[in-house]
Order: sequence, then structure tokens, then C-alpha cells
Amino acid sequence: MGRAFLRTLGVLSLWWFVASAMAQSTGYVMYKDPGQPVAARVKDLLSRMTLEEKIGQMTQIDRTVATYDFMRTYAIGSVLSGGGSTPLPEASAEDWVNMINDYQKGSLSSRLGIPMIYGIDAVHGHNNVYNATIFPHNIGLGATRDPDLVKKIGAATALEVRATGIPYVFAPCIAVCRDPRWGRCYESYSENEDIVRQMTEIIPGLQGDIPSGSRKGVPYVAGKNRVAACAKHFVGDGGTTKGINENNTVVDMHGLLSIHMPAYTDAIIKGVSTVMVSYSSWNGEKMHANRDLVTGFLKDTLKFKGFVISDWQGIDRITSPPHANYSYSVEAGILAGIDMVMVPFNFTEFIDDLTNLVKEKVIPIDRIDDAVERILFVKFTMGLFENPLADFSLVDELGSQAHRELAREAVRKSLVLLKNGKNETDPLLPLPKKPKKILVAGSHADNLGYQCGGWTITWQGFSGNNYTRGLPHTALTGYHTP
Repeated sequence: MGRAFLRTLGVLSLWWFVASAMAQSTGYVMYKDPGQPVAARVKDLLSRMTLEEKIGQMTQIDRTVATYDFMRTYAIGSVLSGGGSTPLPEASAEDWVNMINDYQKGSLSSRLGIPMIYGIDAVHGHNNVYNATIFPHNIGLGATRDPDLVKKIGAATALEVRATGIPYVFAPCIAVCRDPRWGRCYESYSENEDIVRQMTEIIPGLQGDIPSGSRKGVPYVAGKNRVAACAKHFVGDGGTTKGINENNTVVDMHGLLSIHMPAYTDAIIKGVSTVMVSYSSWNGEKMHANRDLVTGFLKDTLKFKGFVISDWQGIDRITSPPHANYSYSVEAGILAGIDMVMVPFNFTEFIDDLTNLVKEKVIPIDRIDDAVERILFVKFTMGLFENPLADFSLVDELGSQAHRELAREAVRKSLVLLKNGKNETDPLLPLPKKPKKILVAGSHADNLGYQCGGWTITWQGFSGNNYTRGLPHTALTGYHTP
């Protein structure tokens, strides 16, 4: 038995040696083979990466500092457009595709050719992009109480985002707004956590329905017409004291789990690809440094297998004032469980600090490998290695008539009548078919920018009627539309 075993072992060793030699001679690389399981491709690629290439994958930079050479030299993992950051004023879909492909070609020319993933805030339609369809904000969609409609909006948004060559959106915001003084309440579907949970149906709209039997927590993106989604901002961003933005959410664990966490559970079950961490704190501890919730609960308890991304310069704000001790902030954020860091400008400082922290064994290499595995898993799962470059095949989807009609349906269903007249015998609605006069008043009446709100063309929106178009143009002109 012993000799037979040794002979078998020898044959297997010889087979492995021959197979390896043949693979090398034919140039076969496992991670480039779409026929291999995603987990095997991730493991193979990770084994080939240097520390510098791994940290490059953990870095997300703004398009204003991205270049072909930077993408190639640093193996940058992701590029984003901040609010209002566009290739040109009134850029066309073709302009966007060309810009993003230029960055992508830099990534593909790096040693291992790992494609970058481009992200953008498409929070109520493809809102940064001229002539895209603008849907009602989340607060309006929550008022529809129509998850099926929201799912259709997700699918339409995905098509328009893909039309511009972008595969990743920082949406949806699943905050539960508990205080109307919070300036970002319009980004929340509701103060009621059950309604917010229903509206997570936008995730399969954006990403596609997960296959039956899919494991909980595993990201899924159904091809080139869908995008990777991002549930944000983890966790409790809508519950801050007095509604102060980026402030402190004071609530016990029961309150956190019963009010602010349920939508994340649903998002993970539906295969959301990424989760963004909140600027806010929970009982005095910054979420960007909260290992118990980011790693302990999100990753370990909820079994989230995608990657966790910081908010814009989020790790800087771990300290007060921001960036006061950047090396500490990098250490705290990465050890908390953040996998990709939205730098977005001075990315070499982040890369240098994180590299030193790993080399000094302050941050274990296992933590880096975990982050990169998650990032690569999402990229492989969504087919980014097979289709890294965008084309013009979907450009006609941007602002299509079908999507505009869907937006009009959403507007109709989001309208809420607070009171119909002074009393039951004196109703205001329905209006007579030929009223003598209708008063349309206020600063928003003939201002399309104000009616669209924030996150429209620019981060905080715009004033006037020149930067997008409406159907009808504004509330005032809508009255005159037959």
C-alpha cells in the first residue's frame, strides 16, 4: 500500500509539473479565463499581486486627478465623478464613454491589466448628466408606496448610466430620516423603516434579480445593462441629534437594529454589491472607525460579501478637525473594515501611509487581502474583466421617451394631497374643467432647477431652466400645457 501510494503521488506530481509547464508555455492565466469559478479567479489574481498593486485596488480617485499614466502606474482600483464633475459642460453620452474608456485603457495597460470600476452618484436617475431622465427624489418615491415602480426606475437608471459607460452607482440611500430638520431628508424614502425596506426593491432594478438559490450576501450584477449598486450610508445617518448632518446618532443597539439596520439586511439579501459608510457617529463613535459594526455586524453577522467603501474623504473626518492625523485615520478606517477608500484627490498620501502601515505590521496583510478579494469579487462577478470598455450601443437610452414617461408616472403617484378644501362640503379638488384663474406662486414655480432639487447636474442642484429639460418645462408652464 505504501509503495502504491508513493507511485500515485509521484504520478500526480509529474502531472502537476507538466500541466504547469504547459500553462506557462501557452500563456494560460487562470484569472483571465471566464470559464473558471469567480472564487478561483480571485485567488489566482490575488496570488500574483504585489502589495503596491493591492493598495492601488483599494484606492478610488476623482476623475479630475485621474490620468492614463496614474491608472497604469498605481493600478488604481476605481475612479469617480463627484457631484457635478463631468467631462464637458452638457457632455453627451459619447463624451462620457470616451473619457471613461481613456482611463480604463490606462488600467488595462498595467502589469496585471486589472480593470478599474467607475462610479457616480445616480441617486434619482442619472442626475449628473445633461439630458438624462430625472426621477423624483427618494422622499417622493417613498410616498408612492409602489416597490414595483421603484424597481422599474432602478432598471431605467441602470440603462442610462450604462449608456454613458459607467458600471457603478452610489445608490440607493436607505437612510431612515427621523428628524425633518436633517437637510438630506429628501434622500430618504421615509421616516418609517418598513417603507424604506420596501423601497430596497430598487436594488434588483439596478443590478438585476439574483439567481434562485444564490447565497445570502453574495453580490450580483446581471450583465452589461445593469450596474453595481451601493447601499448607503451605513448606518444611522438619518437619526442624528436634531437632524444635524454628519452628527451623532444616539440610540441603543435595539433602536439601531430595529430602525436603521433592517433595510441593510434586505439590501444584502437582494445581492447589493457595495455598502458606503456614513460620515455620522453612533453614540459618539465615528462610523468610519467602527469595527464592531462595519466588520463585526455588516460582514460577520449579516454575511455581506461585497466591498465596503468610504464616503468622500470620509476617513479624513475620523479626526476633528479633519485630516489632523491622517496616518491614524487610515489605520482606523482600514482596521474598521473599509475596503475601498474614496480619497479622492491626494491619493499618493493615502497609498504611502497605508503602505507604511502594512510594512510596519500595524495593519496585517490579511486585512489588505480581505479588502482586495472583495473588490476583485465584485469586478469579476459583474463581468468587468470580460467587458472593461464601453461602447455606444446604449447611447439612445439616455433620456429616452420611455424613461421620461416612467418619470411622469412616478411624479403622479408621488403627489400627496394634504387637505382637500376647508371642509367636506367645500372641496378644492377636482378643479373645474375651465377655471377662471389658477395662482401659481413662489420662487420654485418657474424654476426647473429648484423643482429638481439637490443632486441634479451638480451636488446641490442649480437655479434656472437651462441645465436640463422638463415635461412640462416647469410647474408654471405645465399649467398651459394641453
